[in-house]
Amino acid sequence: MNERERRKPIALDAYEAMAEEFNTRIETKDYNAYLERPATLSLLPDVKGKHVLDAGCGPGLYAEILLDRGATVTAIDISPKMIHFAKQRLGDRATIRLANLDEPLDFLADKSIDVVFSSLVLDYIRNWVPLFAEFYRILCDDGYFIFSTEHPHNKWSNPDHPRRTKKPKNYFNLELVELIWTGFGKPVPVLSYRRPLSHFFECLHQAGFHLDKLIEPQPTEDFKHQNPKDYDKVSRNPTFLCIRARKTL
Repeated sequence: MNERERRKPIALDAYEAMAEEFNTRIETKDYNAYLERPATLSLLPDVKGKHVLDAGCGPGLYAEILLDRGATVTAIDISPKMIHFAKQRLGDRATIRLANLDEPLDFLADKSIDVVFSSLVLDYIRNWVPLFAEFYRILCDDGYFIFSTEHPHNKWSNPDHPRRTKKPKNYFNLELVELIWTGFGKPVPVLSYRRPLSHFFECLHQAGFHLDKLIEPQPTEDFKHQNPKDYDKVSRNPTFLCIRARKTL
């Protein structure tokens, strides 16, 4: 394996493969629209007149919501196809660019961002410490860092799931896992990292962030109507974790 392959983002091929279906379904996909999204959006402050970085923007749905709330938005993603769909959705309303969160965000100046927003992206980043340091650098004083991930319990609690092809072995380790996704068209193997809950807070603290609020979302009634089969399961078991942290001085 060459250096370029070693540095290739672990989920890039998966998101390129399902980009079109992802773009088509993301607005009404039950786990996104009626479970993770309401909780993550509830953590946003008033963004009118604020500069928001959408870190891992996908097809631009969250960026569109932020723009409609009056924010100035810079949207970045590693997937060229996702960037294509984001540009289709947003036109010239936002600054949209291809960028890798495993690398420095040199195109953003110190203290130039009021809110860093990242929905279900950090599971694909191995080393949070340098990334969180970059977010701290670009955030204004008292700026917010808002993100969601798969809940660490969810990734650990069912290692024998029939669609889990690379299984976790030790809860306390940072581990690479793989799940076959079937919710966005044809089955696609998706690699991600799982880490213990303590790692979340250690990385935030090391970067200088103060934990402001944490949500373990539960499904809305719309989820129940759209997916009654899974409603009871996600009502009783944590699926996502949504966090708002603040830059401390």
